[in-house]
Amino acid sequence: MSKQTEFKVSGDELLKKVKAIIKEGNVRRIIIKDQKGREYLEIPVNVGVLGALFAPILVAVGALAALASSFTLEVVRKEEPKKTNRKK
Repeated sequence: MSKQTEFKVSGDELLKKVKAIIKEGNVRRIIIKDQKGREYLEIPVNVGVLGALFAPILVAVGALAALASSFTLEVVRKEEPKKTNRKK
């Protein structure tokens, strides 16, 4: 199961918000959409966490931020496993 969250961000905030979301660590995918809901970029974060391989994606996000004034970030998160209180 996964959980989706959406954030409205300006072009100036886009790169900072994407970096912050990735640092959270429980993210599967980030989808960047324009004001009309058209998808610009989909980032599979599980691949991107590999450090240097993620740098070109951040450059693309930075370039994308210059194209429009506002974006919607759709964040698909991993569901946390439910904890059980079992006593032995």
